[in-house]
Amino acid sequence: MSAGATKEILEAALKLDAEQREELIEELSASLDASNLGEYWEAEIKRRIDDVDSGRVKTVPADEVFARIEQRFRGK
Repeated sequence: MSAGATKEILEAALKLDAEQREELIEELSASLDASNLGEYWEAEIKRRIDDVDSGRVKTVPADEVFARIEQRFRGK
């Protein structure tokens, strides 16, 4: 499938209401090979834990994250 076709599908999907988008996400997720995703996510989780443990990244408290998100939405 071409990038253009993928973009058209995404644009159409974004026009669906929230419930329809949720159903679509569930169907698409179920269609993926879970074993491949499991290996990928295991490696990603390990990498993120290592980043935090080594100090390469700084964690941000959830209340601060939510405050930033709220501020962004108010700014639009």
